[in-house]
Amino acid sequence: MKKMTKAVALVLAMILATGMLAGCGVNKGDKNDKGQTVISVGSWPSKEGIDLTNIEARKAAFEAANTDVEVKPDMWIFDRKTFYAKAAGGQLPIVYQAGFTEVAEIINSELSADLTDVTKEKGIYDMLNPQVREAMGKDGHVYALPKVVDVMGLAYNTELFEKAGLVEADGTPKTPKTWDEFVEFAVQIKEKTGKAGIVFPTSKHGGWLFTIIGWGHGVDFMEKDENGKWKATFNTPEAVKALQWVKDLKWKYDVVPAQALVTGDQWWELLGTGNAGMTIAAPSGAVPSVVKYGMTPKQLGFLPMPAGPERHVTLITGEIWCLNHASSKDQVDAGVRWLQTASNFEVTEEFKQTKQDEIAKKKESNQLIGVKLMNPWSKESEAYQYEHALIDENMNVNPNQVKLYNDFVADCPADIQAEEPVCCQELYETLGACMQELFTNKDADCAELLEKAAADFQSNYLDNVEY
Repeated sequence: MKKMTKAVALVLAMILATGMLAGCGVNKGDKNDKGQTVISVGSWPSKEGIDLTNIEARKAAFEAANTDVEVKPDMWIFDRKTFYAKAAGGQLPIVYQAGFTEVAEIINSELSADLTDVTKEKGIYDMLNPQVREAMGKDGHVYALPKVVDVMGLAYNTELFEKAGLVEADGTPKTPKTWDEFVEFAVQIKEKTGKAGIVFPTSKHGGWLFTIIGWGHGVDFMEKDENGKWKATFNTPEAVKALQWVKDLKWKYDVVPAQALVTGDQWWELLGTGNAGMTIAAPSGAVPSVVKYGMTPKQLGFLPMPAGPERHVTLITGEIWCLNHASSKDQVDAGVRWLQTASNFEVTEEFKQTKQDEIAKKKESNQLIGVKLMNPWSKESEAYQYEHALIDENMNVNPNQVKLYNDFVADCPADIQAEEPVCCQELYETLGACMQELFTNKDADCAELLEKAAADFQSNYLDNVEY
């Protein structure tokens, strides 16, 4: 067992010591009375509707083609509050879904099976986009398979961009190439429209976004020392410079919303109601989030991530599938076979229907159609070509609103980085507290804030990581 909090490690150790994991039907009960390998699949739809209909049809087709496997639905959906307890109690589904936000801790806590050999045997390993494969693994090993892959960029309000003179005649937006140009755009939006140029959340979401800005300024938030222990390393001049950049948004340039504290929901509301011009965002999160505030597809666009003074870097995000760490070899093989039926590198009739259903849902809820997320597989895959052709066919905006972002994702010039390897949610909360102080206290000292934040993060979290 590698890196996890002492509390989680203690619970798991107690369960393992009493043999409960082996007795909960993961390895010992991996066969049914017919000799079939049993796999439970998490995130199973719980309500009647198209999602349930489709997955039940998929189950029937899969079991007909794989007579040695029985698929059991499990309606549990990933939740950090229950995940470790379910893992400790041997109650995780064999196949479970999680976000990219969790992949590093899942891997470091050894709660996902190593899929390297089986993916190589099935020809999947080499088909993975190398950048995506690296984000889902460690030391050349793969511990997850992608469901949705997205990279962070900039979301912008097209109407405010037009009023600020930041759009060309053909609808192509101008784009800030650096974080300093990003501020210049924000100032122009504020001067021309009276609206906030940037909305930057001051909750833990702000801490999350700050890591990207920090990376661009050359910040390493944590690293291992010579003894293999994790140390907080963001009490540095580079981090101070990055934090000062954020502080200046409020007190030097006055380009953020007047309200000092912005929650996650208010973040999207301010963008969606036309009260802010830009934000850092991933399309998979932003597109469905702004609709409830009345933002139409023609009002929303996306741009590439700007470069920092030290690095051009963006964050990879999205959703993944993992296999339970306690799965038997047969369950791992069966689980990967099941995931192959949902993968987006083979154009099956089910794949086509799934993608068509996704487009139909977006149309029904008046969401933007036109953004092309990062392809987790080879660009030469038929599914990649099919999905992009389907998006082009159903695009409901001027293509130029999203072209620069789509080009950025297709041939990404930036470093693509996964989230921090341990305690990243706690890191975001720690940094989020710094955001709140910056936006409420004009006299806040960035160096002092970071010194305290790094010390608190070390003593409250990193010192409690088991090795």
